[in-house]
Order: sequence, then C-alpha cells, then structure tokens
Amino acid sequence: MNPYDILPQEAFWSPAVAKKHMLDISGLWKAPFPILPKTRIATYGSCFAQHFSKALVARGYTWMNAEPAPSGVAEETARHFNYGVFSSRTGNIYTTSLLRQWVEWAMEKSVPPAIHWEKEGRIHDPFRPSIEPGGFGSVNEMIRSRQTCIAAFRDSIMQCSLLVFTLGLTESWWDAEGGFEYPMCPGTHAGTFDADRHVFRNQDYGFVRENLLKAISLIRQGREKGPRILLTVSPVPLTATNSGNHVLVATMESKSILRAVAGNVAASVKGVSYFPSYEIINSPVFRGMFFEPNLRSVNGHGVGHVMNCFFAGLDKKGAAAPGTVPAQRKSRRGDPEPASADDVKCDEELLDVFGRQK
Repeated sequence: MNPYDILPQEAFWSPAVAKKHMLDISGLWKAPFPILPKTRIATYGSCFAQHFSKALVARGYTWMNAEPAPSGVAEETARHFNYGVFSSRTGNIYTTSLLRQWVEWAMEKSVPPAIHWEKEGRIHDPFRPSIEPGGFGSVNEMIRSRQTCIAAFRDSIMQCSLLVFTLGLTESWWDAEGGFEYPMCPGTHAGTFDADRHVFRNQDYGFVRENLLKAISLIRQGREKGPRILLTVSPVPLTATNSGNHVLVATMESKSILRAVAGNVAASVKGVSYFPSYEIINSPVFRGMFFEPNLRSVNGHGVGHVMNCFFAGLDKKGAAAPGTVPAQRKSRRGDPEPASADDVKCDEELLDVFGRQK
C-alpha cells in the first residue's frame, strides 16, 4: 500500500486526460466555499475578468455594479463609456500593485496624484486612460469622475461577499518622482513619455505576491467576515513586451509568475481560492482551439468552456436557479452560437498599433 493506491482517477493523466475527448475532461475545479446566486460578487482585473461578470449576470447571480450608467442611457452607449464592465469604472487593473494602489486610495491610506493628461484639447485620466473614449471636457470633470469611481470601488470591495480578481501582467510603468504606478505606459494612449520620469518594471514573484497579500489584507481590514477571494490568471498573451525578450518568452515568464503567486496565496491564505481559467485555455490538451486566428484573443467557444467549468464546479446549492439561464442563440446552421468574446475592453491592445507601424 502506498499513497497512490487510494488516489482518484482525476489524479492520473491517462484516465483523466489522455483517454478522454478534450471536451469531456471534467472536475478541473470545485468551489471550496459556497458561491450562491445570492452571493454578492465584485469583479476586477485584466480583460478576461469581464467574462465573469457577463456569465454571472446571465446565470442569475448577484454581480455588483457599484457604478451603474446614468438612468436612460442605452446599454450599448453605456458599455462604450465603460459602464458595467467591472464593478466600478476602474478600467483594467492588470497588476497586483495596481490593485493595491486602488485599495489604498479607497481606504484613504494614500491620495491619488493630482495629475492629468491632455490630448487634442481633451483631458484624460492617467489612471483610467481610456475610460472616457473622447476624453473629459475639463480637469475638474475628470477629477469628479475619478472621485466617484474611487467611492464606488470602495463600496464594491466593502460590500461584496466574493471578490474575483484576474491577474494579467507583470510588466508595469511607474512614476519615479511620485512612486505611483500607471496602468498604461505614458505616451501610448495619451500623455507624453519622459524617459527620466517614467520607469519600466517587470515585477518578480516576491513583488507580485507582496502586493497581492497587502491588497487582500487592506480589503479585509475592519470587516468581521471576508470577503472571500477568487483568483484567476488571464490566459491572454501579452500584446507587446518591453522586457527585451521575445514576446512569446516574455508571455510565458509573466504568466508563470502570476500563476505561481495565485497558487501560493490560495494555498496559504484562508478564504482565498484559485480558478484555472489560464490552464483551461492554454493547456496543450486543447490544441489551441480556444484562440482566434491571431493566437491571442480567446474565442467564444473558449469563453463558454471556461465559464461552464466554473459553474460545474459549484455545488448543487450554487447552481443557477431554473429559468435564469438564457436560451442560446442559434446560428444559421442551427447550432448554438458560442458566448461572444467581442466587446471586451482591453487597454493593453492599444500597444498593437505601435507594432503595426514597424
């Protein structure tokens, strides 16, 4: 008798993977705590985090929208102005240090720098560079919008029972004078790049972990319970890298660090779990079938499969209530259409423009 004699089939590659059709591989995740339709869930992070909010709403779960669009605004217009994308209008929060920065502002541990960017007569928020597609009309308007967002972000993290955060990047840009982080390199979307002031940092394991732990600690500070945290890692490759390495190598290094941090924190911090969206999309088992031809964007089939694995991992009490799952649309051939991977707000994709100029 040895420990392997009593392991279930899912612990062995041959019966759990090799002998099954790729879409029949199951049991990839089981919720370690109850996630019910009534559970208040806030979502933030990289582009891929947006799929969670859409799927939760579609299945009748309680997704927190702490900063809804003004009354009467059409849904398409609202999304154009980044309402209903994350639980507040933060835009993409790609790094754990950016999450910590937002949490510190929300908890009044620090104050957002009084800076702005100008482009073609319009004002842009350096910390939410594309949140207002055409820019703001004035600095005061931008500041009021930022203050509203910080308040909404605070409400969401203080009132949620579950926070889903998707880690996206290790590459980051910092202000050497102020010691704060930008979500995008200055001079890409707006602003002017200053090589003496704007500093690139490719974050290592220790830095990513330290900032994630600090953010979780601050979020839970002053609360008797929770929130529980569900970590994921974005399966989407880097659009571009400033690391000096080939973008493929840089992507694998970045995602490996993020995956290692997420796994370590989930294993060592109570009430924190990891959901394997990264593995579901990127495992060689699936032969790249979940990517668009550009080998970067996750297609609708991939998004649908990830979310099906998520809901399959919930216990019966966490299953969607009858009648809350919308009927799938039919294609012209009569087959169900996959969940749409379009309409995802991703600031980093802007960097692709500079690659096309080469």
